[in-house]
Amino acid sequence: MANFRKQDALDYHSQGKPGKIEVIPTKPYSTQRDLTLAYSPGVAEPCLEIAANPEDVYKYTAKGNLVAVISNGTAVLGLGDIGPAASKPVMEGKGLLFKIYADIDVFDIEVDAKDIETFVQTVKAIAPTFGGINLEDIKAPECFEIERRLKEELDIPLMHDDQHGTAIISAAGLLNAVEISGKKMSEIKVVINGAGASAISCAKLHIGVGVKKENILMCDSKGPITTTRTDLDENKQFFASSRTEITSLAEAMVGADVFLGLSKGNILNKEMVQSMAKNCIVFALANPTPEISYEEAIAAREDIIVATGRSDNPNQVNNVLGFPFIFRGALDVRATQINEAMKLAAVYAIANLAKEPVPDYVNIAYNSKNLSFGPEYIIPKPIDNRLIWTVSPAVAKAAMESGVAKNPITDWDAYVLQLENRLGKDNKLIRSLTTKAKSNPKRIVFAEADTYKILKAAQVAKDEGIAKPILLGNKEKIEALIKEHHLELHDVPVIDPQHKEEEEKRSVYGDLLWKKRQRKGLTQYDARKLMRERNYFGAMMVETGDADGMISGLTRKYSQPIVSALQCIGVQEGNTLVAGLYIMMTQRGPFFFADCTMNVDPTPEQLVEITALTASAVRQFSFIPRIAMLSYTNFGSSAGTIPSTVSKAAAILHRDYPGLIVDGDLQANFAVNNNLLKEQFPFSTLVDKNVNTLIFPNLAAGNIAYKLMQELGGAEAIGPILLGMKKPVHVLQLGSSVREIVNMITIAVVDAQNKR
Repeated sequence: MANFRKQDALDYHSQGKPGKIEVIPTKPYSTQRDLTLAYSPGVAEPCLEIAANPEDVYKYTAKGNLVAVISNGTAVLGLGDIGPAASKPVMEGKGLLFKIYADIDVFDIEVDAKDIETFVQTVKAIAPTFGGINLEDIKAPECFEIERRLKEELDIPLMHDDQHGTAIISAAGLLNAVEISGKKMSEIKVVINGAGASAISCAKLHIGVGVKKENILMCDSKGPITTTRTDLDENKQFFASSRTEITSLAEAMVGADVFLGLSKGNILNKEMVQSMAKNCIVFALANPTPEISYEEAIAAREDIIVATGRSDNPNQVNNVLGFPFIFRGALDVRATQINEAMKLAAVYAIANLAKEPVPDYVNIAYNSKNLSFGPEYIIPKPIDNRLIWTVSPAVAKAAMESGVAKNPITDWDAYVLQLENRLGKDNKLIRSLTTKAKSNPKRIVFAEADTYKILKAAQVAKDEGIAKPILLGNKEKIEALIKEHHLELHDVPVIDPQHKEEEEKRSVYGDLLWKKRQRKGLTQYDARKLMRERNYFGAMMVETGDADGMISGLTRKYSQPIVSALQCIGVQEGNTLVAGLYIMMTQRGPFFFADCTMNVDPTPEQLVEITALTASAVRQFSFIPRIAMLSYTNFGSSAGTIPSTVSKAAAILHRDYPGLIVDGDLQANFAVNNNLLKEQFPFSTLVDKNVNTLIFPNLAAGNIAYKLMQELGGAEAIGPILLGMKKPVHVLQLGSSVREIVNMITIAVVDAQNKR
């Protein structure tokens, strides 16, 4: 858990606008006409439509994406019964999580009612406002009856997250932990400490995934819950064990396979853990202090899998892995409830996701290099974006199959894409490129294979079937990194250009380079010597056909691998330069930026060549290029070298490329805002064309623009893609992430396919 001062937390909630959430209009409201349509008299029309057909409320209002987070403040976190007003910061926080993880809007509602009947009637009365209801922080045993009543009497998805959220995530973790331990769900003996709402729900769902009821021994504050106890309510009676000889938690732990704690901190000690069965599993989920600390548990024995509720330990059982995505799937099919089938679908979806390769951004966030399925990674991390398009479709399908979906989904690919786009990432382009790369993977040589990021990216590319990696570098160092990080690259070719066994290849490659550059001051001796350098060796592999493409630049200055590639391979026929293209993934879709990396101060003729290269690349990505030539003026509105250069380039393009959608010189805001452009410059060939490609007047403008978009605008940058080379060579940004390297590998493979 992060350390913070009390005042930090108070300032966070109070500074600026108090609280954590607000309501934002989704329709225009700047004119009188807008307000007339939004309210009186225009609003009467959708009202009448809904009155005639109540289901139209989902068509004309926000109900379908609106969830109520409702509490009476009787069991708030670990704070107890602090009242409805004091619970509001928690409910607002829950609303924030719904929004950022699943794009679900929330009204938080704090009800001043402790008795069941008043609470139920209040929620029923306001239910027509919402598409779903998340009950929160209501104490047991009232929460059981409240949820049961509301599920029976309402026809929208409803869930008490304190019960079912922890149950779903812990069940997913338990499935994987039991698999890793080599045991069977039907045979494990489980001790549960705690008998509140969460513990009862966990126990029931664990039975749903294969644990036998008779193998569960539950304990409360008075000790083991057995058939001899006379102080049990009906929920505890359901789990009363016939093992009446067990009188304490310590006795219950002897020989147990699993401990599940939903109670209080530090009630489990090393001796109890050491008394458990071989390959034991401990889920110590009390917050903020677990029943036993992670460090103490793993120190007690080596054959243990530990999960806690803390973010600073491996295997955090966090409800945010479930509730946003469960409600997302339920809302999207207009489910009338959240039933057992939907909860189990979420369990298995979460469990299976933990077995998939972990994205690089997750590794970075958790300061890890290679998270993978195993004792320290049995459930996904909360920041894993894949949860929304893994869990939500599973829940939606379960709702349909169990007969509670009023709006079934028919196009699942479109639905998954919609879910991806809810997170503000339009992955259609990179997905299509990945599919293309997989259809005919090429041999890609990595000139810096003695670095972990390159090896991890090569592993991902190999596993995904995107490319066939070839690793260049010191063999011993590469093999040591592969072993250290548990990578599976032992069948991948490793070539050390400096090794004696490559002497013949160095001679062949060196002589070819010498023939290319013998009239440019290069001797045969120096040419062969250059082949000891990996960028030269790798470039000659591509030139001779021993590889189909090359990736370099992670640890070198951008110019170094380009110089070697130009000398060994050269530009494609008909070109005089190479250019750098970035694909900027924005909420408005992909934009193509050029030239951002190569040409410092291009002439009009060079701008034309850069534009032609960019247009060709954009077409290869299955987009129609609609190109704005950028400047600080609009169509000669001011004099200057840059406007003059850009205007001349645009004129040449209009003359020599009559089919190309291009215009300039233009300021950036007019280029990307069609309304502005149409209003001020209706003659422009870009009006109503939705510009997607921006050509910058010089290197400074392009480089600054893409980096600002990346850092301040939240756009994902894919590139730089090197345009104009005769064969595929792509140079990474210094310090690129594994995700960025994999994207560039994909680009390189597609480039190789196209050049073939």
